[in-house]
Amino acid sequence: MSISVIIITYNEEKRLEPCLKSVAWADEIIVVDSFSKDKTVEIAQRYTNRIFCHSFKGYGHQKAFALAQAKGEWVLSIDADERVSDKLKKEIKEAIKRPDISGYYIPRRNFFCGQLIRHSGWSPDYQLRLFRRDRAYFEERLVHEKVVVKGKVGYLKAPLLHYTYNSLDEFLEKMGRYTKFWAEEQKKKGKKGGILKGFGHGVWTFFKMYLLRLGFLDGRYGLLLASLYASYTLIKYAMLDEKWKMQVLDFSRIPVSFKKKTQTTTWINQAMTQTNTARNVLV
Repeated sequence: MSISVIIITYNEEKRLEPCLKSVAWADEIIVVDSFSKDKTVEIAQRYTNRIFCHSFKGYGHQKAFALAQAKGEWVLSIDADERVSDKLKKEIKEAIKRPDISGYYIPRRNFFCGQLIRHSGWSPDYQLRLFRRDRAYFEERLVHEKVVVKGKVGYLKAPLLHYTYNSLDEFLEKMGRYTKFWAEEQKKKGKKGGILKGFGHGVWTFFKMYLLRLGFLDGRYGLLLASLYASYTLIKYAMLDEKWKMQVLDFSRIPVSFKKKTQTTTWINQAMTQTNTARNVLV
């Protein structure tokens, strides 16, 4: 049974090499890069010649493109901040021999700022990452990609090591990107946001992570994680609300006939003209 490893990247020079080293045993390694500005591609070239530069249109789209390039009977999908341990490698090689299984969930062992998180809903954190190429596909999602497997799935025991968020700066940068994609995706579905809704969901997120999922046992890191995710949840709904309001204020969507017949539109056009004039003066 052959196995292909697929990885999507963007500016991952600091984390990619340990990831690639951990899967060097695979029959094929495929790296799909979103035109990185650092040495990501150069590092990837040391381990594989199956490198594709592909414009980023969402995590689901990028993973689907990577899967389409795979040739192995089985596919292992991992991220640049993840590592396959020796125990997991051995278990994978045995698991793919079973003809009745189409995919496997792998438990992740998550690290936050270098600290192993044993609770807070982060452990064992099962992810569907190993699957037969011809029995799986990725849903087209902007963020939090999901693979769908047709057939029976099993569970592995050895963990996939996940070194996520090495600093608060990294967390905030990534969450900012995720927030934008989440809001765009929810708006397309017609979902509404709002500060009160975000506050309610944020409070529930903190309660769930810190108390129900025993985040307090992770010490100050558990408290920090619960607080960060509560804030992230609030901001998601606030941004979604903002996107709806920006659509309402999109003057280009107002019909021409309506513009000619209303005094309100006349005032808007005058205000926009004055704004543009002032901007040109400042420039």
